[in-house]
Amino acid sequence: MIAFVQGPVAAVAGGTAVVEVGGVGMAVQCTPSTLAALRIGEPARLATSLVVREDSLTLYGFADDDERAVFEILQAAPGVGPRLAQAMLGVHSPDALRVAVANGDEKALIAVPGIGKAKAAKLLLEYKDKLGAPVGAVPAQKPAVATGPAPWYEQLHAALVGLGYAPREADEAVSAVTPEAEAQATPDVGALLRSALRGLNRAR
Repeated sequence: MIAFVQGPVAAVAGGTAVVEVGGVGMAVQCTPSTLAALRIGEPARLATSLVVREDSLTLYGFADDDERAVFEILQAAPGVGPRLAQAMLGVHSPDALRVAVANGDEKALIAVPGIGKAKAAKLLLEYKDKLGAPVGAVPAQKPAVATGPAPWYEQLHAALVGLGYAPREADEAVSAVTPEAEAQATPDVGALLRSALRGLNRAR
């Protein structure tokens, strides 16, 4: 098992980051919030999970060990798989998922593309007692934390366009989370990206 990769970021495109490890570029599939925190040329450390299929070996990357652990629990459920598990972590933080499961919150799971009402109900039963209690100081979804003018705004807009949203949709999504950003003191583009994606999913 490849537990983590560490090295300078060589490229970020689509849903993939390339991290240079010992002269080799390791392609790692990451959530939008994880990708938003990476900078080309700067060092990064990603916790990883290797998913083996008959015709492929895919390395999934995460901001920390807890996110990876939750991913492995999520993707082990019947009918989920790694891509849907990654989508769940793209919309919700690990603690937000723990809270949703503990509270039987179907709406939180339905906010994830690819999960309908029936599937959400099944997953709540499947994950019960498996995700554990929230590990953060606040047992809830990571708050959208950001402030400042251009830097966070431009990073968030670029991340949304990179995910395939039209510039107009990206503008509207960034504007929708601006009040959350201005209410905080430290930029957190990853958390804001989660909020923007939830808003876009509800609008569709």
